[in-house]
Amino acid sequence: MGVTSERLKAFSDGVLAIIVTIMVLELKAPHGEDFPALLPLWPVFLAYVLSFIYVAIYWNNHHHLFAVVEKVNGAVLWANIHLLFWLSLLPFVTAWASESHFARDPVALYGLVLLGAAFAYYILVVVLLRAHEGETLLRRAIGKDFKGKISIVAYLAGMVGTCLSPWIGCLVYVGVAAMWLVPDRRIESRLGEV
Repeated sequence: MGVTSERLKAFSDGVLAIIVTIMVLELKAPHGEDFPALLPLWPVFLAYVLSFIYVAIYWNNHHHLFAVVEKVNGAVLWANIHLLFWLSLLPFVTAWASESHFARDPVALYGLVLLGAAFAYYILVVVLLRAHEGETLLRRAIGKDFKGKISIVAYLAGMVGTCLSPWIGCLVYVGVAAMWLVPDRRIESRLGEV
């Protein structure tokens, strides 16, 4: 018997929990005793919040995606590991971007990691669709995946914008996160069909 979708979800949940733990460990207490002592930590906190939101978005979408998955094969396992690889880089790029006060190269690398994760998620969806041939609940739920495709283009634009100003890239990355915070009902609306 191979790996079930439940085991794959549990493993992925564990990896995402470790990623969040690593990121929160980067939040160091200030050396002062009053609220102004927190001011120098604003870049670290902002970068943490954005990265936490991204991990939450991926966890949420991964959870919903696998709610309609009927079978898992080796290609799905590798595609899932590929996604987790890119997400595991978030603590590193989050720390570098925040410690550099959002300098150009760290912000560009942050965008590259987001692009890698978005592309890996797209590959995971494609591999899952191939594993579920015919008119399946998964295929009906995924539809055209407009948000997934626009995210890839937006991350590329954010990386290019970072060459002009790192804040352009930051704004694009925040914008994409905001787009994904709007609930995506494609899969939830189809769960009643099971």
